[in-house]
Amino acid sequence: MKEVRLNNGVEMPLMGYGVWQIAPAECEQYVSEALKAGYRSIDTAQAYYNEEGVGEAISKSGIPRQELFLTTKVWISNAGEEKAARSIDESLRKLKTDYIDLLLIHQPFGDYYGTYRAMEKAYKAGKARAIGLSNFYDARFVDLAENMEVKPAVVQLETHVFSQQVKMRELMKEYGTRLMAWSPLARGMNNLFGNEMLKEIADRHGKDIAQICLKFLTDEGIIVIPQSTKPERIRSNFALDDFELTDDEQKAIRRLDAGHPFAADFNDPALAKYLLGYDKQFNPNNQK
Repeated sequence: MKEVRLNNGVEMPLMGYGVWQIAPAECEQYVSEALKAGYRSIDTAQAYYNEEGVGEAISKSGIPRQELFLTTKVWISNAGEEKAARSIDESLRKLKTDYIDLLLIHQPFGDYYGTYRAMEKAYKAGKARAIGLSNFYDARFVDLAENMEVKPAVVQLETHVFSQQVKMRELMKEYGTRLMAWSPLARGMNNLFGNEMLKEIADRHGKDIAQICLKFLTDEGIIVIPQSTKPERIRSNFALDDFELTDDEQKAIRRLDAGHPFAADFNDPALAKYLLGYDKQFNPNNQK
């Protein structure tokens, strides 16, 4: 799998395995499946409550740590410099590692400036190889990037063929920041898997629509982290190196871009309130 160079020189795989919504008790199993399929980049988060499953899988895999790339994210309830610092150490413990390859602020709410300062300190202390953001858009991204010493290496956003984040990619260029796609298969929204144009392209290459979408994004230099719990799908999502999209096919896929996200609007006050109360609703261990 190809890699991209982040703005601090760290190499990151373009393809990773995401564990959002994978139950803690099952996470080890599916991460192990992904590692067997060839994935070396795993994306988790404090708010997924499955960091320990990721840690178990990588510790039992026999794969040298330096060959793996681990991403996790600091949740809103751990916002602020002191709380974020403690939570980073807790994530290291759960992941059974001395360092995190990419450490992100998960949501643009709470004291995210304090969180970023804690992440900068973790970066300088060698606890994180790169730091960045998730779900920071437009002026909020620019404001933080302009005011912090360590520029975000990555911003993770909802990105797929229907929401290609063209505007954000232009904003991020100035800072050398890379785009990382969550829900790169659009969660099947907008009839993705029934799209006739994508099906025609897939049929020409002997591939499926998911592979066409992931190939398009990675060809654009976008980091992807598809999630699946089906072993055959885990393997097929990773199998992108034996075909190439034509220029005309890439142009046709670019025309699918609606110019807006489909799953979440981070300017929506209702979404902010929902996320701020997320821990109380979804923490399986009633952690604080």
